[in-house]
Amino acid sequence: MSASYSDDADPSLLANSRPGDNSEPLSVSDLSRSLKRVVEDRFGFVRIRGELSGVKRAASGHLYCSLKDDKSVIDGVMWKSAAPRLAFRPEDGVEVIASGKVTTYAGRSKYQIVIERMELAGEGALLALLEKTKARLEAEGLFADARKKPLPFLPRTIGVVTSPTGAVIRDILHRLSDRFPSHVIVWPVVVQGETAKGQVSAAVRGFNALERGGAIARPDLLIVARGGGSIEDLWAFNEEEVVRAIAESEIPVISAVGHETDTTLADFASDHRAPTPTAAAERAVPVRAELAAGIADLGARQMRCATRPVSLGRERLEACSQRLPRPDALLQAAAQALDDATERHRRALVDRVAIGRAALGEAAARLSPATLNWRLGQARERQEHVRLMPATLTTRHARATERLAANVAMLRSLDPDAPLKRGYAMVFDGQGALVRSAGDARVAGTLSLKFADGRVAASTGDAPPPPATPAPAPKPRRKSPPPPSGQGDLF
Repeated sequence: MSASYSDDADPSLLANSRPGDNSEPLSVSDLSRSLKRVVEDRFGFVRIRGELSGVKRAASGHLYCSLKDDKSVIDGVMWKSAAPRLAFRPEDGVEVIASGKVTTYAGRSKYQIVIERMELAGEGALLALLEKTKARLEAEGLFADARKKPLPFLPRTIGVVTSPTGAVIRDILHRLSDRFPSHVIVWPVVVQGETAKGQVSAAVRGFNALERGGAIARPDLLIVARGGGSIEDLWAFNEEEVVRAIAESEIPVISAVGHETDTTLADFASDHRAPTPTAAAERAVPVRAELAAGIADLGARQMRCATRPVSLGRERLEACSQRLPRPDALLQAAAQALDDATERHRRALVDRVAIGRAALGEAAARLSPATLNWRLGQARERQEHVRLMPATLTTRHARATERLAANVAMLRSLDPDAPLKRGYAMVFDGQGALVRSAGDARVAGTLSLKFADGRVAASTGDAPPPPATPAPAPKPRRKSPPPPSGQGDLF
């Protein structure tokens, strides 16, 4: 039993043990250890409901946070051995239920809870965490429409990420077979539980890691599918790891998680969201029968387009041919004109024959012997009156002689050799061409001078002149024969 301190005790400078005092002073560490044992024995296992605050993850892997309500706050720690077992990512403001033991931290004289397990406090907390995660990822641009890729029209290979034993894969394969049979590669994963997020994200990244043209065909399209369930069952597709894997996929992704009313963050990150796995298969491939019908329709339209000009040309030709006159109608006017011309020609011939006969009759009447004799007599009388007068012939001869003398005088004046007789000379070059100027004479060098009685060689330089060439003898002029006497001089 510890001794009590009375007010009348004398204070002292040094701590002394009093008579009857059975308690030795404790060190701070001893007291901390004692408190720790008491707290851990009394609160060895507790479950606390509160709102997370100040959540941070240390480099060592430990998770530190605070749990609070409207009046109190308690610190919490989750060692790195238990942190990987968390089914969600703790964030500030999320209401949770933490299970563990209360202990003390002697370094700060504080008590805290060592959390072994942490769960969301109901569906409301789960939805709150979902909204926080969605807002954070949306702020990073993972849900932006600009980054969504168009789906291929007719993928050769389709990769499916889902459970291999559920009804989802059977529905997808059956729908693909009905619409357009395609090559399907299934990557089996667990679609629920703590390991689901790692397997789904690994499957998406694994399909993207396949090489084009490799042993395993690289899919042209991915389908991430799961059947319906509660929000807790579908939570793996709200995990950040899965959302980032889908957003980073180079292959277009169709998300088909849950039923039509179910929405996960994977739907926002995918390139296309299908309400059901069956709808995802319908969106992945077109209907082969519809494609065949469309191709046949295009072929028919092409044929109609090709034959349409021929049909229009035939119609226009028929319309033009109907407006053209008939061949017999075209020849009727010409035939009638021919008949008229033939008739006129026949009548003209008849009239011409009649006129000819009449003229012949008149000519025959004028060719009577009496008429011919009378005309012959008149001709003889006219001949007797015609006489050739000598004065007429003399006048004409004199005029002709004058014209001849004038022509001879003109001919003599135009003779080029006539000036030579008066002392002039003509100059020729070595080629026999006439030299007309002094410049031409200097250029020629060797010259030939023609006089009335012959030629003389000359030179403008030092070159010896060529031997003189005797002038050709003049040709005797033919004398014109005297004009015949008589009547012919007049002509």
